[in-house]
Amino acid sequence: MIYGYARISRPQQSIERQIRNIKKEYENAVILQEAFTGTKMDRPEWNKLHKKVKSGDTIVFDSVSRMSRSADEGVQTYFELYEKGIQLVFLKEHYIDTAVYAENMKDKIELQGTDEDEIFKGLNNCFRKLAERQIRIAFDQAEKEVQDLHQRTKEGIQTAKLNGKQIGQRKGNKLTIKKAAPAKEIILKHSKSFNGTLSDIECIKLTGLSRNTYYKYKRDLKVEW
Repeated sequence: MIYGYARISRPQQSIERQIRNIKKEYENAVILQEAFTGTKMDRPEWNKLHKKVKSGDTIVFDSVSRMSRSADEGVQTYFELYEKGIQLVFLKEHYIDTAVYAENMKDKIELQGTDEDEIFKGLNNCFRKLAERQIRIAFDQAEKEVQDLHQRTKEGIQTAKLNGKQIGQRKGNKLTIKKAAPAKEIILKHSKSFNGTLSDIECIKLTGLSRNTYYKYKRDLKVEW
């Protein structure tokens, strides 16, 4: 089985981007997704996945930072799953995929049952330590990118406000959609409910609006008319 795991840590984030990235590379991946914040420590979807995966399965992440909440936890989870025979794929950090680690471990020195084995154990352990370091670096970089993005967004909003620009929608104001005004003019002119002779179906075709949007505009017009 190939699983894709997507997680957001803030309500403002979109999980769709992660899912889209995973599906682009693994279109048959079974997606598990959830929102997680610092005040909600449990991750039920991840816990389910962690229990059900078995040797030969693959888990795909958009980034290593989606796998765990910290570098320490990430390293522990990485090797725990690897040792169970589960493949891990990180779309933004392919250099720490378990396939890459497994390839590097081909150079592992086989123990010979001699006095030199202690030296060989030390060398083999070095391979794991290097992998751990790479995972920590990848996790820290991924987290820094996220934090930098949040900081740039925050600073951009503050700068815009200082320059007198309106950010978001003013309370009590309706959101104006560019296509609303011309569409409403067409409805007023051609719908037999107002000044025209066309039925609703004919007006929908003429305006190119969806049925829901058309009837919403029509309700608005009846209030305004």
